[in-house]
Amino acid sequence: MQITLKDGSIKEYPEKTTVYEIAESISPGLAKNTLAATVNGKDVDIRYPIEEDATVEFLNFDTPQGKHAFWHSGSHLMAQAIKRLWPDAQLTIGPAIDNGFYYDIDLDYTLTPDDLEKIEAEMKKIVKEAPPIERYELSRQEALDWAEREGETYKTELINNLPEDEVISFYGQGEWADLCAGPHIKSPSQIKAFKLTNLAGAYWHADANNKMLQRIYGIAFPQKKQLKEYLHRLEEAKKRDHRKLGKELDLFSMHDEGPGFPFFHPKGMIVRNELEQFWREEHAKRGYDEIKTPIMLHSELWHRSGHWDHYKENMYFSEIDGNEFAIKPMNCPGGMLIYKTKSHSYRDLPLRMGELGHVHRHELSGALHGLFRVRTFTQDDAHIFMTLDQARDEIKSVIDLADDFYNLFGFKYKVELSTKPENSMGTDEEWEIATQALEQALIDKGIDYTINPGDGAFYGPKIDFHLEDSIGRTWQCGTIQLDFQLPERFDLTYVDSDGLKKRPVVVHRTIYGSIERFMGILIEHFAGRFPFWLAPVQVEIIPVTDRHNDFAYELEAELKENGIRAEVDARDEKIGYRIRQAQVQQVPFMLVVGDKEVEGTSLTVRNRDTNKQSVMERDAFIKGIKELKDSKSLSLDLE
Repeated sequence: MQITLKDGSIKEYPEKTTVYEIAESISPGLAKNTLAATVNGKDVDIRYPIEEDATVEFLNFDTPQGKHAFWHSGSHLMAQAIKRLWPDAQLTIGPAIDNGFYYDIDLDYTLTPDDLEKIEAEMKKIVKEAPPIERYELSRQEALDWAEREGETYKTELINNLPEDEVISFYGQGEWADLCAGPHIKSPSQIKAFKLTNLAGAYWHADANNKMLQRIYGIAFPQKKQLKEYLHRLEEAKKRDHRKLGKELDLFSMHDEGPGFPFFHPKGMIVRNELEQFWREEHAKRGYDEIKTPIMLHSELWHRSGHWDHYKENMYFSEIDGNEFAIKPMNCPGGMLIYKTKSHSYRDLPLRMGELGHVHRHELSGALHGLFRVRTFTQDDAHIFMTLDQARDEIKSVIDLADDFYNLFGFKYKVELSTKPENSMGTDEEWEIATQALEQALIDKGIDYTINPGDGAFYGPKIDFHLEDSIGRTWQCGTIQLDFQLPERFDLTYVDSDGLKKRPVVVHRTIYGSIERFMGILIEHFAGRFPFWLAPVQVEIIPVTDRHNDFAYELEAELKENGIRAEVDARDEKIGYRIRQAQVQQVPFMLVVGDKEVEGTSLTVRNRDTNKQSVMERDAFIKGIKELKDSKSLSLDLE
C-alpha cells in the first residue's frame, strides 16, 4: 500500500503496518515523538494498522491530538497508581481535558492533599518500570466478565450502555487494564514530568441524584522544563485572578443574593463603558446601525427560532397574562423581527445591525466562575443581512474588524472553523454552502485555521477566535456564524434586481464575545494594569501637606476639563502610604505635589509601568496623556 506523508512524499508498506511502525521506519526520533496520528483525516492510535492507501500525519505533543493522547495516558498512569494504593477503589471515567486530565473514583476513604503526594510517588515507580501500553479487544460478555471479576461496577454500566455494534477495547499496562477507546502513547516511560493539581467532588453522570465521587486533576509533560513552566504560569494566573483583582481594584462583586449575576461598581463601569464606547465608534465607522431588542419575548418566538427545541434547558421562563414568555438567551430573534418591520430591496443589502444585547442563560451553579461563566451578560452582537454573493466579502470585513480589536489589546489569536453538529437545523447542502463560504473567506485572508468537527451552532457553521493572553492561556471570544435557517423560519425576504422576492442569508457575529467575560480576560491579561485609556483612575494627585491641597484640586479640575480621569488623595495619611495605595490601584500616573510644583510650572510624574519618577512641564504632561488616551496606546511612554 502507498502512504502519503505530510510533506507530499509517498512510501510503500505492507498492508496492516501500524502508524508507529511507519514512523519508526522513517526515523527513531520521529517514532519517539509520535503520540498519535491522523490517517485519511481520522485521528488514530499509534498502534492503528493501516490496511489501504492512506495519507498520514504524525502528531506530537505540540498538536492538540498529541496532547490529548499524552494526557489520556497520564490519567491511566494515575489510575493504576490509585489501584495499587487502594485496591478497593472503583474507577469510573478518566478523560483528557483542555489542560491535563482527571479521573473520577469511588472510594470510601476521603483523599487529602497529602495523598496526592503518595499517588505521585507510585506514579514515578510505574514510569521507571516502563510497562508497554497494549491495546486489545474483548467481546461484550468477556468485557462484562472482566468488570465483575475486578469489582468495577461503574465499568459494567458503561459496557452495558455501549451500542451493540461498538468495538469494546481495553488498554493495559503492567498488572492493570482499563476499558478505553484510546488513543494512548507507547509507554508511561514517556511521561517525564507530572503533577496532581487538585481534588474535587463530582456526581456520577453529573447528576446530583447519583453518588458523589472524588475527582483528581493532573497535568503531565514529556519534559521536566515544560512542567516547571506550567506551574509558573499557574502561580502567575493566581496573582492575576480577575475575581481577586476585581475586589482589590473595586471593579465588581458577586453576591449570594444573585449567584452568577455580577454587580459592577463605579470603577468597573468606567472600564465597561470605555469598551462599549469604543465598540460603538468602530461599528459606526463600518456602517453598522445600533438596535435594542427586549429582554423577554413570547414563547412562540422561541419555538419559531428553534431555540425551544435546541436550547430550552438553558433558558429562563415567566408567565404574563396567562401566556408563557422566555427571557432571551440570544439576541437573534429580535433582530429578525426588526428586519421584518419593513420591506427591503437588494440595494439595502448588506444591512448591518449591531446590538449590545443583555441576555440570560441558565448555568449550573458549579460551573459559575467570576465574570467568565455567569448567568447574565451583554453580547456585542450583530446581524448582517445580505445576499449569498455578498457573504464572503462581509465575512472578510468582520475578520478585519476582529483583527483590529484584538491587536489593540495586544492579543495574538488562532482561528477555528466549526462544522455541522448532530443537533442541527437545515439541509446538508445548506450547511456545505455555508461552511465553504466561511472557509473561503479564511483562505482569501491567508489565515491559518483548524477544523473543529461537529461544534457549529445548531443553525450554522462558525469561525471562532481564540485569543492568547500575556501568560500563554487561550480564550475563545469572537465568533462569526453564517445562517440560512433563521431567514427561512422568519420568512425574511428582499426584492432582487429582477423584481422577485428572495431569501437573504444572515451572519451572526460577536467581537468581544461578551462584555463581562472580555473584561475578566483583560483584567487577567493586564494583571489589573489597564492601558491608560481603560484605567478607571488615570492620574492620582497626591499633595504632600494640607497647604498643597488647593493646588492639587486646581490641577484635578484642569485634567478633568481635558477629559482625563483624575482624583486627589488628600487623606490624613503619610505620603508613602498614599503612594503605595495608588500603586496597588494600578493608577498609570501619580503626581506628587509639593512646594516646588505649587511655585513652578513643572510636575513630578511617577510612571506606573517603569516605576520611575521624572519632571515634566505641566502643559507637556497634559498634552502627552491626552495623546495616550486618544491613541489607545498600550505603553505609558510620554516621550
